[in-house]
Amino acid sequence: MAVCAAGSGRVSLAGLVATKPGHDPRLVYRTRTHHGRKGEPKGFAEADYARLLDGVHQQLGGPIVVVWDNLNAHVSATMRKLIAARPWLVVYQLPAYTPELNPVEGVWSHLKRSLANLAKHTVDQLTVLVKSRLKRIQYRPSLVTGLVAKTGLDFNPP
Repeated sequence: MAVCAAGSGRVSLAGLVATKPGHDPRLVYRTRTHHGRKGEPKGFAEADYARLLDGVHQQLGGPIVVVWDNLNAHVSATMRKLIAARPWLVVYQLPAYTPELNPVEGVWSHLKRSLANLAKHTVDQLTVLVKSRLKRIQYRPSLVTGLVAKTGLDFNPP
């Protein structure tokens, strides 16, 4: 079976691990498939991250504290304005180069290992597979709990 490696598409992911005292942590994610078409967004912009946070806010029904890495879109002036417009949102930045403190990095690492040595013919097939693997992670709360514990951070308020 031939596999085309033209590199004309990509699957971008945005996600977070939501913790709430007395509950299992939850993985919440969004995917974006880029087919290589002109004008099609390749990844997530500030407004996309804001929509993700809005969705999580609705799901959890309360204020949110976000601990973010230093991705350009997370620290931009546009994002600071979007954060300021959400009184229920508090954001802390992780120190630079500290992926071990970010439980989502563990999710991405686990996902990548599960995709190793698999070949898909189209970016749409890859998207389906990625969503399937992320859904598996969502339904394994002990895995997500372990990824949170591995950071060594205490996400429960005193």
